Amino acid sequence: MAEFTSLYSGSSGNSSVVRCGEKYLIVDMGKGVRTTGAALKSLGLAAENCDGILLTHEHSDHVKGLSTFLKKYPMPVYGAEETLDFLEQNHVVPAACDMTPLTVGREEEIGSFGVKAFPTSHDVPCVGYRIHTPDEKNMTIATDLGVLTPAVHEALSGCDLVALESNYDLHMLRSGPYPYYLRSRIESARGHLSNDECSAKLLELIQEGCKKFALCHLSQENNTPMLALQTVFATLGAAGVVPEKDCIVQTQRRNEVSPVLEF
Repeated sequence: MAEFTSLYSGSSGNSSVVRCGEKYLIVDMGKGVRTTGAALKSLGLAAENCDGILLTHEHSDHVKGLSTFLKKYPMPVYGAEETLDFLEQNHVVPAACDMTPLTVGREEEIGSFGVKAFPTSHDVPCVGYRIHTPDEKNMTIATDLGVLTPAVHEALSGCDLVALESNYDLHMLRSGPYPYYLRSRIESARGHLSNDECSAKLLELIQEGCKKFALCHLSQENNTPMLALQTVFATLGAAGVVPEKDCIVQTQRRNEVSPVLEF
């Protein structure tokens, strides 16, 4: 049985694990070695069983913990070429780090997993990942995207589990303390995905057969787990879909390990 687990998810840091048997992949690492190491230990995951770290992009809430973690637990790092170049040039990773660029749009073998990177629309080069597990399951993680492009639609289709950004509630964002330029960035096609946009996509995926969803990267200032779920449930309910009966939708916790989602 394959598993997806968020170690922490939000504007202060993001990291998750895709596991099958003893082997696993880490996606991003936005908090320090103590936090990430404790999260992995709580799940019974040994560093030597990690096939590698996948990076979505260069923002600090996704890479802040890399340097200290890799010094303690050397392991291969994968990502888009632009992201890895940035990390190397800015000394974000140890000089001896084994970094391998992935060709966007092509599935590549990483340990016992098949991994395909696909582009997402953000204000720096950014990718999501579709992961094929050793037990023939498929899941996709897509965060930090302002719009659902055709490449993202393709990556989300036909999955057993989808981890999708549900970053902000539009009313909270527009009535909150953020300055206009920052609100505009978040709402833009190169910003983040709203609860409404996420919910509409989840309904489409449920109608195609996907039943398990993780809502990721919820903003601390412009969203709440309850609001994100209420938006999803309202969208699904209007279409006659019953959560818990027809699907599982789980918000991911900001500062602690979320419940494991099997798929």
